[in-house]
Amino acid sequence: MSTRKIHSTAIVSESAVLGDGVEIGPYTVIGDDVRIGDRSRVMAHTVIEGPTTIGVDNVIYPFVSLGQGPQDLKYAGETTQLVVGDRNSIREYSNFHRGTVGGGGVTRVGNDNLFMVATHIAHDCSVGNHIIMANQATLAGHVTVEDFTTVGAASSVHQFTRVGKHAFVGGHSVIVKDPLPFSRCQGNHAKCYGENAIGLRRKGFGDDTIRNLHRAFRLLLSSGLNTAQAVDAIQADAALLADENVAYIVEFIETSERGVIKK
Repeated sequence: MSTRKIHSTAIVSESAVLGDGVEIGPYTVIGDDVRIGDRSRVMAHTVIEGPTTIGVDNVIYPFVSLGQGPQDLKYAGETTQLVVGDRNSIREYSNFHRGTVGGGGVTRVGNDNLFMVATHIAHDCSVGNHIIMANQATLAGHVTVEDFTTVGAASSVHQFTRVGKHAFVGGHSVIVKDPLPFSRCQGNHAKCYGENAIGLRRKGFGDDTIRNLHRAFRLLLSSGLNTAQAVDAIQADAALLADENVAYIVEFIETSERGVIKK
């Protein structure tokens, strides 16, 4: 027996697929080719257009817009999609757009994320897990946000930027290069202020790891070396490079396409 609850004023397409325990609030519109997983709750005045897939146990607050076409002048109505994972909290007025053919066709959001009021995820973004985007934080197209990051309120992230895992982006920042993993950065344009030691401790990172990250960031930011020279210095220190988190910073720098944020 289905336990779905659909308010009488909601409009739900016949092609939409709703899981068990799904709740659809007043004046909500669920369009064609939308799939919503079990126990997800969609509150009043929300609009979800397809093709969009939403996982289980999500809470979507009033006036959210999901799955609209991308804000890309090249978009000509091609079939693209939005895929949202499980256990996300998507607060009021947030909007996530579908992908573009040129960007792979999919905008993808992971699991266990908090998207505060009026956050924006543009076309072809890839957003990981355990991420916090504060009020009015915005991602331009083709942005990758790795796991456990925080993007502060009213911050803007440039297209094709990659935000490293466990990075902390302070409020009102303008991000035009890649924030390093484990870093703290803020400003317009943002600058890096070293490892996010307080945040890492709160997440259970040990003292040895934080000391290694501090040494790596000192080489990158305070040694007078350019980025390539600092990477060489880190790689020359076998004990430092043995820390998998430091090794990941090196890999992140070497694979960055836009360059990384420093001082």
